[in-house]
Amino acid sequence: MPDPIIVTALFGPGDFVWLDELRRRHYPAGRNRVPAHLTLFHHLAPDLAAELRQRLTAATRGQPAPRAWIAGVLDMGGGVALRVESPDLEVIRGDLAEAFGAMLIPQDRASWRPHITIQNKVAPAEGRLFCTQLTAEIPRRPLVIKGLAAWYYRGGPWEPLTRHMFA
Repeated sequence: MPDPIIVTALFGPGDFVWLDELRRRHYPAGRNRVPAHLTLFHHLAPDLAAELRQRLTAATRGQPAPRAWIAGVLDMGGGVALRVESPDLEVIRGDLAEAFGAMLIPQDRASWRPHITIQNKVAPAEGRLFCTQLTAEIPRRPLVIKGLAAWYYRGGPWEPLTRHMFA
């Protein structure tokens, strides 16, 4: 079976450095194969690549960057994520979900909970402790979204497919 496509938002440089460093410090090193990211879709069929490129171009070309915020910390049981709020990005994702509706896997059809995973696959007690610590350290703050990207999932690091930047 061909490798699926993942769609993510791209962060501004300052936010990317901060988030990726946070992830590298707290995500188990042997499992951390990709940089910090905000996933819009986990699994699109590779035969959708051409249409996906067109739709990502239409969603970004000449368009202002979506407003977004780090809006809290999520306890994921065996890990921690930063919750993201972005009504603008939700509209973009909703349009793409509608376009690819019948072809989406159940995970991508489900209600979208935008987040950036910082820690995963740890003991629940370790996750809860880090969640408490991070909640005290991270206030609500703006998050710069500079574009959208698609990647081929290759079982480890992702292979870039296409990038589309907002105006």
